[in-house]
Amino acid sequence: MERAIVIRHNQEELTASIHYPSKAQGTTGRCKDRVPLAVICHGFVGSRIGVDRLFVKAARELAKDGYMVIRFDYIGCGESSGSYGSEGLESMIAQTRTVLDYGLSCADVDPTRVTLIGHSLGGAVALLTGVRDRRVKNLVMWSAVGYPFNDIVKIVGREAYDKAVKTGSADYAGFGFTPVYFNSLADYQPFQEADKFSGDVLLVHGTSDEVIPVDYAFLYQKLFWKRPEGRCDKEIVFQADHTFSSGEAQSKVIGATRDWMNRQEQIQQEWQNWMI
Repeated sequence: MERAIVIRHNQEELTASIHYPSKAQGTTGRCKDRVPLAVICHGFVGSRIGVDRLFVKAARELAKDGYMVIRFDYIGCGESSGSYGSEGLESMIAQTRTVLDYGLSCADVDPTRVTLIGHSLGGAVALLTGVRDRRVKNLVMWSAVGYPFNDIVKIVGREAYDKAVKTGSADYAGFGFTPVYFNSLADYQPFQEADKFSGDVLLVHGTSDEVIPVDYAFLYQKLFWKRPEGRCDKEIVFQADHTFSSGEAQSKVIGATRDWMNRQEQIQQEWQNWMI
């Protein structure tokens, strides 16, 4: 079952879709009647639907596996209120934490089984959120941004950035971007913060990604491997583009994500059984 919801964040409204699990996972232990939570974070000027409905499809498949899934629109994107280009990465992290607040307030959600799934800039936001919010136990990063300022300026073009700095606003794809937005991108370095996240991570990237280099996945994995705790797995999808827009690529990214998350659940269950 799915339904549309609105989550308040300060003075704005975040429009979201919540997918309820269609089957119980059959766990044991103190939270045996509760379900894991997954939150999907979309990328730059994206929405909770995703290109070719990627996020919708992923959420429905995960719900079949027993997850409660929330996908939402950041401020100024999709159906949410506000202006996207007037916000910044700090705001996106705060919005993600607000959505986590909502998800964890649901009575049947297990607070020890929380995963953030982020695509592109949303992948960087998911990581930065996980570093700052210990409630996040696992990360799934699809085609994740590594250098927010450089990567996004490359997308919008240097002229748009220069215009925003000089005049206070610049248009890209119908969005008005302010210096506040660009300055916030320069304030965060996800690669430098990777070692601060202690949970498990799955990286998925396509070899034909012309927006965010596939090399980022290898660098992220190297950095995650240097941590004293937490595993990191990587799935490279041959000939997949940045948004996994072909049917085969979508099937692979969703399949790899489901398999990895279900393995995490199995490990969690075995650990709880051992503790009992």
